[in-house]
Amino acid sequence: MYIPTGLEMEPLYANSKEETVVYLAEDAYKEPCFVYSRVGGNRTPLKQPVDNCDDTLMFEARFESGNLQKVVKVAEYEYQLTVRPDLFTNKHTQWYYFQVTNTQAGIVYRFTIINFTKPASLYNRGMRPLFYSEKEASAHNIGWQRIGDQIKYYRNNQGQDRHHHFSLTWTFQFPHSKDTCYFAHCYPYTYTNLQEYLSGINNDPVRSKFCKIRVLCHTIARNMVYILTITTPLKNSESRKRKAVILTARVHPGETNSSWIMKGFLDYILGNSSDAKLLRDTFVFKVVPMLNPDGVIVGNYRCSLAGRDLNRNYTSLLKESFPSVWYTRNMIRRLMEKREVILYCDLHGHSKKENIFMYGCDGSDRCKALYLQQRIFPLMLSKNCPDKFSFSSCKFNIQKSKEGTGRVVMWKMGIRNSFTMEATFCGSTLGNKRGTHFNTKDLESMGYHFCDSLLDYCDPDRTKYYQCLKELEEMEKHINLEKVIDDSDTSLKEITLDLETSSHASDSSESNDSQADLLKLNPQIKAKKIQLKTKKERNSTIARHQNIREEEQEVCDKGHLVQRHKESVSDVTGNVLLLPSDK
Repeated sequence: MYIPTGLEMEPLYANSKEETVVYLAEDAYKEPCFVYSRVGGNRTPLKQPVDNCDDTLMFEARFESGNLQKVVKVAEYEYQLTVRPDLFTNKHTQWYYFQVTNTQAGIVYRFTIINFTKPASLYNRGMRPLFYSEKEASAHNIGWQRIGDQIKYYRNNQGQDRHHHFSLTWTFQFPHSKDTCYFAHCYPYTYTNLQEYLSGINNDPVRSKFCKIRVLCHTIARNMVYILTITTPLKNSESRKRKAVILTARVHPGETNSSWIMKGFLDYILGNSSDAKLLRDTFVFKVVPMLNPDGVIVGNYRCSLAGRDLNRNYTSLLKESFPSVWYTRNMIRRLMEKREVILYCDLHGHSKKENIFMYGCDGSDRCKALYLQQRIFPLMLSKNCPDKFSFSSCKFNIQKSKEGTGRVVMWKMGIRNSFTMEATFCGSTLGNKRGTHFNTKDLESMGYHFCDSLLDYCDPDRTKYYQCLKELEEMEKHINLEKVIDDSDTSLKEITLDLETSSHASDSSESNDSQADLLKLNPQIKAKKIQLKTKKERNSTIARHQNIREEEQEVCDKGHLVQRHKESVSDVTGNVLLLPSDK
């Protein structure tokens, strides 16, 4: 992480007719970027930069997922950059990804992007830009790395009509001369990357047997939206008994970290471990790995080619305008007619908070048993991944502005465990990962932890389930509103588990640390992670765990816990699948 010194410069630039423009993309709507993808990419060479001076850096962003609109050379080694807003909008300037060539080693360059619109940024909390060098990759096998000094995010003088703009500035020395380098907001993951990954599955004689890849629909630009069905092949009568789990990602194209989590999930669930096989034997997984390929291809941050946020349009009837979310909702509705869906999770990135966390759903008429039950899976995930996943950041209320999101629409359709998983663009504040950026391996590992927690949630030995339920009840007992927020009469449920304020960081909004205070007030409720076991190992320990559970329940008033569980048996246990015994 970058540690600010307080001495960072805040470059402010005045528009000048004599400015030296070294890169200028054509107006977005004139760019030939709406054509569908094809193997091998564009067969015509890219246009050359405006300025080709010997000592001037050369910029390019006219490639898949690239985003850069204009570059001005303001000093010998200083450049002012403007990123392109999402197509057919004048906002959503967050994602950048561009190439730099004609570099000189040992020179301190300054780069300043001047047209961000969000007033707060993780760049002021230690986040660094990402950098890739082709020479470093070739010589030392070094990929994307966090770089930069003198990093600062600040309000500038570029805004108009009370619409403020903000700048990100940093300095950097290139490791090699005459190198080809790239800068990016987050680890790129393109539509081509996805297609190559899916092609590898199709060509694998083992994985292709239990992973069927189909085209869910075509986008406005006629790109294919893929859907994967992952389960062990069985006869129709047996397969219908399996419950379903749904995962989607990349509805916001600039949230590339969601694709890395999705890749980690697919790597694990398609692997040859006994637990991966157990999951495939138990569930039917429906996976849409990239909901917005058009936005990904053209380098948008949030919108599709309709100029709209798809994750606000799951209720829309406009199939032609929002095909991927329309067909996803329709697929899930038809799936629910055939089998129970026990969990839906939409993967996102978050631009204002650290760590990884979840947003869920609570209705206005919720009962205590229901809102505790929905929090069990995120709590399990926090125990399985304590250095990355923050349960204290999880929120569960529904704002009116979020009613068109995937998690809310699926919850209203009847999926109780309906979540958005949010992954920071920065890093962790937890455990051994505290103060470090997440890399792609960290993000991919969340796919494994998701599967680990799913097995815990559906374990026929209910020790972990009751343990989490007990913890949630302890949180409720030991918190006092006056200890968390002064002069507040907010209900316990709202302050401990639901607080959420308006924001556009991702699917849901900014939140506070009220739930962290809960965990601090009673540290004894934190439970140690129980080692994940295969089905055979789990079944062999049921008797031993049963004895332990009986002793614990006697201490914490077993009758009260069981009674509460019975009152909501149709809700609490309805979503819990008991794993089949050994054959």
